[in-house]
Amino acid sequence: MTVLIIGGSGFLGTELVRRAAAAGYATAATFATRPPVGFREIAWHALDLRDSARVEAVVAEVGPRLVVNATSAASDWAVTAEGPVRLAMAAANHGCRLVHVSSDAVFSGARVHYDESCLPDPVTPYGAAKAAAETGVRLVHPNAVVARTSLIIGGLRSEHVRMVHDLASGARNGVLFTDDVRCPVHVADLAAALLELASSDATGVHHLAGADAVSRHELGTLIARRDGLDASRLPAGLRADSALPGGLDIRLDSRATQRKLHTTLRGARQFLALGGA
Repeated sequence: MTVLIIGGSGFLGTELVRRAAAAGYATAATFATRPPVGFREIAWHALDLRDSARVEAVVAEVGPRLVVNATSAASDWAVTAEGPVRLAMAAANHGCRLVHVSSDAVFSGARVHYDESCLPDPVTPYGAAKAAAETGVRLVHPNAVVARTSLIIGGLRSEHVRMVHDLASGARNGVLFTDDVRCPVHVADLAAALLELASSDATGVHHLAGADAVSRHELGTLIARRDGLDASRLPAGLRADSALPGGLDIRLDSRATQRKLHTTLRGARQFLALGGA
């Protein structure tokens, strides 16, 4: 069986490529600028999700059974909102199963706790683009999986981990908010769960976030301790006092999806414990 990872050169995409290949899938992946090194057995394809003809051509050439879309392009509407719909149309045309990765940014935080039945109410351009993509994907590919996740943590390729290192070393100015709460997930757990969903008969919306709700500052402290950094050097502040847009406390409830999975979505306090992943 052939798996096509869209955005395979990114942080999550690289982990998906590694795991798919290790599981014995014939694996193909796409990149925007250049493929990563160290994946010689993978068939790499340049892809710009703004190009409908190219999207169709790549799906037709690879002929995958499964497609996982792990792309991320911030608030670029043509890529983040419209690109996944182009991909979903191509996947539907070729009879491919599709898993589309979405975000907790589709929610405002007004109700704090969000399960899969909650409707998007985004308050940022990025959240609006991700919500639009969800709607379009489900319209053109009704059997697709939309998998919402939260902050993705791992090594230094994680933007959240890099920020903590930069703040602790003084290489970057800024603060970690004590009132900005999310449910971080480890990249390895997320990739395993996405491939498990892709290999099942699941459809519709699923939540794949970690079991612990933690503030950005607590998350930074956990990362610092794991990586041997001085956590006391991490500045704390309130997002409510800043001009940054977006919800404060957004907690994805992943329990319904977790009950369907063999993969355990660990909480940050577990996977960032000393000696953890």
